[in-house]
Amino acid sequence: MTEGLDVPRGLDLGNRARALEQLKVHPAAHSQMVSLVMDILPEQEAGLLVGSRQWPLLAARMHKIGESEGTHVVAQHLNRLTADTSWNRATGRALVGRLVDATLHSLTTPPSASPASASRLWVSPMPARSRSTTTPATAAPGQPAPAEAAVPAHRQQAAPAKRAGRGR
Repeated sequence: MTEGLDVPRGLDLGNRARALEQLKVHPAAHSQMVSLVMDILPEQEAGLLVGSRQWPLLAARMHKIGESEGTHVVAQHLNRLTADTSWNRATGRALVGRLVDATLHSLTTPPSASPASASRLWVSPMPARSRSTTTPATAAPGQPAPAEAAVPAHRQQAAPAKRAGRGR
């Protein structure tokens, strides 16, 4: 979600006005992004997207695209939300999550992408590698590869789990 954005360390998405200020999205630019979304999506879905916790990050991405390529390009990106409504199959909280994901996808793929490639989700290779549980073959040629898959450090068990209740 933050790839390619200049995100400050203390970003607080709970405080929308402060988050927009930290992300350098000026009030005029923010209202322009909101009206773009309101023009493209139905009123309820636009309200859910703008009201989502991740909205400041999406607004920052739209602002960045708008500054470099123009607001018409941002509109082209967002128009793909009306063409591919797979996000609309969810309800409640899931709808907000899917709508945020679909918006991020529409903003991170070129507007000229073919419809076949636009329906596939784009996966960034760097985060995907960082979450991978496999290791590259580090053994010398002719040697067997490691028998077990690598486990990320934060998932490794450092010590046996503490037992609950009385001991014997």
